[in-house]
Amino acid sequence: MNKEAAIITVDHLSKAFGSNVVLTDFSMELNPGENLVILGKSGSGKSVLIKCIINLIAPDQGKIRVLGKDISELDQEEMDKLRADIGFLFQSNALYDSMTVRQNLEFPLRRHWTEEEREKNAKNAVTEALEDVGLAHTLNMMPSELSGGMRKRVALARTLILKPKVILYDEPTTGLDPITAREISNLIVKIQKKYQTASIIISHDMNCIRITSNRVIMLIEGKNYASDTLENLKQNPDPKIREFFD
Repeated sequence: MNKEAAIITVDHLSKAFGSNVVLTDFSMELNPGENLVILGKSGSGKSVLIKCIINLIAPDQGKIRVLGKDISELDQEEMDKLRADIGFLFQSNALYDSMTVRQNLEFPLRRHWTEEEREKNAKNAVTEALEDVGLAHTLNMMPSELSGGMRKRVALARTLILKPKVILYDEPTTGLDPITAREISNLIVKIQKKYQTASIIISHDMNCIRITSNRVIMLIEGKNYASDTLENLKQNPDPKIREFFD
C-alpha cells in the first residue's frame, strides 16, 4: 500500500512511562475502507496507541499521519478540526447522564457546526444517526432508561453524526452479553459498508474480531509483531501468536 494513500500511518513509534516501555518502534498503516483490529494482551499498549493517534499523548519518538496530516505539526485549532473527521467510540460509552439521547447526539454538533447549520440540519442528522443504529424510538429517553447494548448503540450514533472518515473503536463489545456483542460487531460492519469508513478496532473478543476484521495486527512486546488476516494468524505456528488462540 502506498503510504500516501493510507488513512493513518504510524512510523517507528515509541512511548515509555518512566521505566515502563509500552511501544517500541511500532509501525502500521490503516488502508482506505479497512477494518483493522489491534490485538494484544491487557496492558500491551493498545489504548496508548489510540491516544497517540488522536494526539492525547505525545510519543517519545516516531511520526503519525492522519488523513494526510502530520499531527505533530498541527496547532490546537487544526487538531480540533482534524478530530471532527475522527469518530471515537469509548469503551465506557461516555454518554452524559443528565442529557437525553437527542441532546447527547447534538453535543458534538454544538462544537463543530455553526448555529445556522444546527438549526437547519441537526434534526435530520440526529434522526439519521439513530436510524443507522436501529434506535430512532429512543430520541427523548435518558441513558439510564437504556440497556447496556442500547447505550453502546447511542454512543455509536453520536460517533457517526459528524460523518467521520475514520472511526476508532476501543473494546466495543466489553461488558456486553454474547448476543448483544454480536449485534454490535455486525453493526460495525454495516457502518463500514454504508459509509466506506476506515476503522481501528481495539479488541480481545475473538467473535468481534472474526466478524469485523479485514486485517489483524498483533501488538506484542510493544511492536507490530505480525499483521495478517485472522484466519492466517490462527494457522501461524509462532508460540507468541499461538497463545492468543489456544
